[in-house]
Amino acid sequence: MNISTFDDPEAVARAAAELIAADARAAVAARGKFLMAVSGGHTPWIMLKALATFDLPWEAIHVAQVDERVAPDGDKDRNLTHLTESLLSRVPIKPANVLAMPVTHPDIDAGAKQYATTLQTAGGTPPIFDLIHLGMGPDGHTASLVPGDPVLNVMDVDVSCTGFYQKRRRMTLTYPVINRARRVLWIITGAEKVPMLRRLRTADSTIPAGRVRQEAATVLADRAAAGA
Repeated sequence: MNISTFDDPEAVARAAAELIAADARAAVAARGKFLMAVSGGHTPWIMLKALATFDLPWEAIHVAQVDERVAPDGDKDRNLTHLTESLLSRVPIKPANVLAMPVTHPDIDAGAKQYATTLQTAGGTPPIFDLIHLGMGPDGHTASLVPGDPVLNVMDVDVSCTGFYQKRRRMTLTYPVINRARRVLWIITGAEKVPMLRRLRTADSTIPAGRVRQEAATVLADRAAAGA
């Protein structure tokens, strides 16, 4: 795990955008496409707005979701709402290359299976992401892999659904697909993250974030989260 520390969340966001842009160019040059998945959060929205300013081969870039709340289209709780505002509406990406989680499906578990198939079409069988962006909550959760939820033990599928967490069910990528990614990019900001960042660094498997493979992990943190 490589860890870099920056003065504030805005600096973290800019550095993250530069890293994603570099990975995108390299992946397109090497394999003809770049497949990434993004999480929600205030600093990531800044990151995505910065990424939108880069001159990238957008026609070869595919954007998926790490997780999503079960809520109507356009709802302010939906990560897709903010992803669209921050990035998708600002760049010439093909609509077919936007892989949105089907959380309005009448059968949410069937929607998860549908999304797993979508990922196979985009990333192979099994799907391999070039980059998966993750955040981490003060409780150590990442994606929608939350403490105590049965989804933590799902190892036979790449997409699953959770119980209720903060009043919403969620659809989420699971550990198998996250741990196959060529790069996991952690964006961690805020003083409330200090204890969990320490546990993440030691791969503490008692928190959900600690079960993500570290060999391909890059952590960008602000000084508050790093305790510096």
